[in-house]
Amino acid sequence: MTTTAETLTHFTIRMDRHVAIVTMDLEGESMNTLGPRLIDDLTSVVHRLETDPDIRAIVLTSAKRDFLVGADIKFFDELMSSEAAEDAIRTTHDLFARLERIHTRLGKPVVAAIDGNALGGGLELALACSMRIATDSERTQLGQPETQLGVIPAGGGTQRLPKIIGIANALDMILGGKNVRVKKAKALGLVDEVVPTELLIEIAIDRARKAIGSVDGKSSGLDLSASGLQKAALETNAIGRSILFKQARQKLLAQTKGNYPAPERALEAIRIGVEEGSEAGYAAEARFFGELVVSPESAAQRSIFFGQRAVNREKWVDAEPIDVGRVAMIGGGLMGGGIAAVTTLKAGAEVRVKEIDHDGIGRALAYVQKVVDGRVNRRHMRAFEGEKAMLRVSGSTDWTGFADTDLVIEAVFESLDLKRSIVADVEAVTSSRTVFASNTSSIPITDIAEGAARPEAVVGMHYFSPVEKMPLLEVIATEQTADWALATAVEFGKRQGKTVIVVNDGPGFYTSRVLGPYGVEAFHLLNEGASVEAIDTAIEQWGMPVGPMRLSDEVGLDVQVKIGRIMIDAFGDRMAFPGAIERLEADDRKGRKNRRGFYTYDANGERGGVDETVYDALGLGPRREIPASEISERIMLAFANEAARCLEEGILRSARDGDIGAVFGFGFPPFRGGPFFWVDQMGAATVVAALDRLAEQHGPRFEAAQILRTHAESGDPFRS
Repeated sequence: MTTTAETLTHFTIRMDRHVAIVTMDLEGESMNTLGPRLIDDLTSVVHRLETDPDIRAIVLTSAKRDFLVGADIKFFDELMSSEAAEDAIRTTHDLFARLERIHTRLGKPVVAAIDGNALGGGLELALACSMRIATDSERTQLGQPETQLGVIPAGGGTQRLPKIIGIANALDMILGGKNVRVKKAKALGLVDEVVPTELLIEIAIDRARKAIGSVDGKSSGLDLSASGLQKAALETNAIGRSILFKQARQKLLAQTKGNYPAPERALEAIRIGVEEGSEAGYAAEARFFGELVVSPESAAQRSIFFGQRAVNREKWVDAEPIDVGRVAMIGGGLMGGGIAAVTTLKAGAEVRVKEIDHDGIGRALAYVQKVVDGRVNRRHMRAFEGEKAMLRVSGSTDWTGFADTDLVIEAVFESLDLKRSIVADVEAVTSSRTVFASNTSSIPITDIAEGAARPEAVVGMHYFSPVEKMPLLEVIATEQTADWALATAVEFGKRQGKTVIVVNDGPGFYTSRVLGPYGVEAFHLLNEGASVEAIDTAIEQWGMPVGPMRLSDEVGLDVQVKIGRIMIDAFGDRMAFPGAIERLEADDRKGRKNRRGFYTYDANGERGGVDETVYDALGLGPRREIPASEISERIMLAFANEAARCLEEGILRSARDGDIGAVFGFGFPPFRGGPFFWVDQMGAATVVAALDRLAEQHGPRFEAAQILRTHAESGDPFRS
């Protein structure tokens, strides 16, 4: 076999008997991203592929662990106008069209050999090829996540993807920003073949060579099932397509409430391409991308993207963590069961759940089994892997096996005395290098560690429910927490698949504390005559996933009362619920858990409409209309003001952490970028003026944090 080689800056071309193996390798970077550097080199590569008569087939692959992970997002910030962005997209369109024509016009098949992630521009590059072969690696995924960054696929994704996998499937992937694993990709027709990683290049070369001279290289993407044929019938006639796009828009607006322009633009670009032809579709794709990339929503979503990446790289302290192999959970309820599940599934550690009786252990193990079964059923893991995960979980009603435990996490109910007693019990049966973590949501870790023999080993690890779904972990450090203990909690949280922020100790820490004024102001509005439905609707329309009254039902009104008392003791009247909440406690309203709250619930705990009897229980009279804008302004400014106080007092270590904690902890809307990014977009001076006005109308609970006044005077943003 004769081979020749040509090396460019970011590509290598190697010849194997008329097959060119083109390998991407973006110099100086750990991942391939699609930006000006790669585009410039790819232009030279495409010219060589077009003009070299010795090249009769091409395999396009990567030297890195991923194929290509998407656009160079940093480049977006250099696009100072929509026109500049539109021009950049047209350049990419022209280049990918040339790559596509290498097969369709020159008869040279182009096989994308995909190992690892092919996302965004990476998938669009592969879509321009005549065939896609992917590995069966767990890491290999394909997707168009651009809408999560406030833009749309703009390398032809809105035009090529519907042709390859069908309109409905393309809408599902693009509008939701979803990634698919290789088995689903194969079923969709997105990839033509799935092969072992070790054989990827060998098979890709073989398939490319066999396809020389053919005109058929694309998968049809046809689904011959009953549902697939029904979808095809919808997509192949004008009336059916009209229904399809109308239904997609209705579903989209129900989810986004009109707050996210990118999915709507993606839908329109797809529709234009389907109904008016590819030329109009590509033009719309470029135009819409240009509009979106300079929008405030995209700027906010990109800030979250970069903030999360920075947090995930953060070491927080200069200390080596303990290598955690064995974990003990004290308390096997919903939180404990969820923590146990991510400990075995994501972290791969052994976990022993301690409960007061065997029934408690059974419930905890059943919860873990449910999570494992869900992953197996969704084909995210094989059945035998699920069985291995369950073998790492055990239960006990005593302290057997705690001696060699590296990390103990307690998730019992919010009682300071109980938590202190557990610390003492754990210290008696574990080593001096065992980290003790409390999952409390409000009690200061310093108070829990008071009287501990080893306070330096005590930290907070505040998870969010349901643990297996919620991405944030808030790690809390006291003044006595040793760096090695903090490093251990952080590193293990990352192993559990969590986005970790570290905050300093204080009542409610950050995430529970900022929710205090959020709930309190909702109760003030309720007392003033606003309806439960109006309050929740206004806040959900503003962008929060659930309104404060629904959140109260989900958390549990009894829990909210306990946390509220801790907040009032620490922060005074601004955290005080107007007397009504005590009436709810007296009326035994605990929310979803006992199916008595602000809303009605059926026997299965499914939420219905507002429980109108709640107003009588609260001793409130008829409802009156309060504008949605006033409701959202009061509640969300109270929230942002408390976030600013957390930064001012050193609870938060940075505004970035405050934004990441709010978005990933309880769903602060990404299109607003987090409370600090939101304040920056409005301007601190505007925020302070609004708070001063509200303080005049409603009292000192709206007194602006001094740090907000400082930024208002200087004009400096919280986020650079």
